[in-house]
Amino acid sequence: MRVKHTIVNIAAGIGNQLVITLLSFISRTVFINSLGAEYLGVNGLFTNILAMLSLAEAGIGASIMYSLYKPVADNDQEKIKRLMRLYKYAYLAIALVVAALGLALLPFLDLFVKNTEVPNITGIYLIFLLNTVTPYFFSYKNAFLNVAQKGYIVTIAFTISSVVSSCLKIAILYYSKNYILFLLVDSALNLLTAASLTLIANRKYPYLRQKVSGQLDAETKSGIVKNVKAIVLQNIGSYLVLGTENILISAYVSVAAVGLYSNYKMLIEIGRTFIYQVFNNMYHSVGNLVSQESEEKVYSVYKVMLMLSFWLYSLCAILLYILIQPFIRIWIGSDYLMSNAVLILLLFMFFERGMRNSIATVKTTSGIFHEDRFVPLGQAAISLLASFLLVKHMGITGIFLGSLISAAALPFWTTPYLVYKKVFRRSIWQHYRLYAAYLVVGLGAFFAAKKLSDFIHPTGFVPLIEKGGITVLVVSAIYWLVFFRTTEYAYLAGIVRSILGKFFGKTRANYKAEL
Repeated sequence: MRVKHTIVNIAAGIGNQLVITLLSFISRTVFINSLGAEYLGVNGLFTNILAMLSLAEAGIGASIMYSLYKPVADNDQEKIKRLMRLYKYAYLAIALVVAALGLALLPFLDLFVKNTEVPNITGIYLIFLLNTVTPYFFSYKNAFLNVAQKGYIVTIAFTISSVVSSCLKIAILYYSKNYILFLLVDSALNLLTAASLTLIANRKYPYLRQKVSGQLDAETKSGIVKNVKAIVLQNIGSYLVLGTENILISAYVSVAAVGLYSNYKMLIEIGRTFIYQVFNNMYHSVGNLVSQESEEKVYSVYKVMLMLSFWLYSLCAILLYILIQPFIRIWIGSDYLMSNAVLILLLFMFFERGMRNSIATVKTTSGIFHEDRFVPLGQAAISLLASFLLVKHMGITGIFLGSLISAAALPFWTTPYLVYKKVFRRSIWQHYRLYAAYLVVGLGAFFAAKKLSDFIHPTGFVPLIEKGGITVLVVSAIYWLVFFRTTEYAYLAGIVRSILGKFFGKTRANYKAEL
């Protein structure tokens, strides 16, 4: 059943992402042609600033969601209702705190926004703040759908919303170039979608609307409090590492440079989000698995996830390295290109974070929050210090090099250590031997794909697709030759055959029925 739910959610997520990706390219093209790089920079900058305010959430949601896995698996409705009540009131308080902090930042906007001629900066910022605060009034019900492995419902709702929103925003930019109206439409539709999902959750799980009696047991409360304290530190550290890039670029380079970077970030995030659809929907299944199965079973599933992580993230990184620069040149022109050094660093960070996803999923769903609570703060300190020193000598490249150095210095070592010690109860060197083997295979595939794809020099989108096709075929063929005899590959191949068998079985049955 876990596999079935995961497959349905993954299929919905990938379908959603295909639609969103197509619309995002159209929307970004119209945005650039209508408003230019400075508006892109302001967009990215305010997104980062508001992400900082969202630290007020402090991991309360993650901790409560972890506490929900077992009662949902056991269908313990009373405990679920008590946890959801806590979730609701916690998020109402967070919404008020974020709103207050956001308004308190208003007098200091000039410190963040430099060298720009974009008008109505205050009004734009307030709309971003509104978009940040309002989801907190509905998030707890949406999150429950994900824990209950009904994430495809959330995905479908946001797909419909995104399609409508993108079409309206494209029309607004094309005909009026009104950025304020562009933001307001997005805000209204996001609010409507979140409210609709709350109604769906209430209908699907009527007990969520019932009156809650009694209090949470002391053990669950103390566990949540302990985890929240740990996640507070982790979230602050993670934000300082991942959420300050645009602020640093704006402060030390320019707002226009934020706009250039935002195009690369968008393309890399599209790749990350496609893969995320696979692992996010596996996340809740792993949470269910950890709460019910043996450590041997969890370890075997983890190895499957790690191989899948390597295959998808390395393939995507190689593809992006080969295609991003020519794609941007064809899409919006050479004026929007950044240096190859920046691209290499961004893709190294993409791959490293991706390979850490599987081990981080096991860590989080196993409830390991407290033990490494100071690691993100240490990583943040290294990242900010290194970025601050390097940006003076290397410009924007130094900012990303600082981020990569900090990742290699701490979480690359600590996360696997904790999981192997507390969950798998195995030697950590098994992890690094496996990681090193994957890295060697990935580098070999990269050089082979680069050599063969260099025979095509794209001057338009059709040759670019051909170049990408060669890259995917070469990398996938090499990986198949290396892995097809492994247990992990056999497990994944079995799932694929099962899906295809069900699909073609239903197709044949429908065909016979029509005859």
